[in-house]
Amino acid sequence: MSKTIELSDSNFESEVLQSDTPVLVDFWAEWCGPCKMIGPVVDELAGEFDGKAKIGKVNVDENPEVSVKYGIRSIPALLIFKNGEVVDQIIGAVPKNTLKKQLEAQV
Repeated sequence: MSKTIELSDSNFESEVLQSDTPVLVDFWAEWCGPCKMIGPVVDELAGEFDGKAKIGKVNVDENPEVSVKYGIRSIPALLIFKNGEVVDQIIGAVPKNTLKKQLEAQV
């Protein structure tokens, strides 16, 4: 099973913006309850979309540059990137099938 990619200010461009496949990015923090609820769902999707899309996580406390660049004010915030652009976003903890449907639309 594929693991989620640990994204940071330093690797965000190479892993997300230059990716050949769509990328779901989960902006989260250790202290965020809803983030911890949706975390396992994001991990499951990483396995299900292996080879079709990348799934990554950005800790907003440790990576302020990328969080500010994309205007992340509420977490969890999940952005879907395609060809270096944000094509969809989900704010808050949502059911797995909602996330899956939105990601499938971009694959």
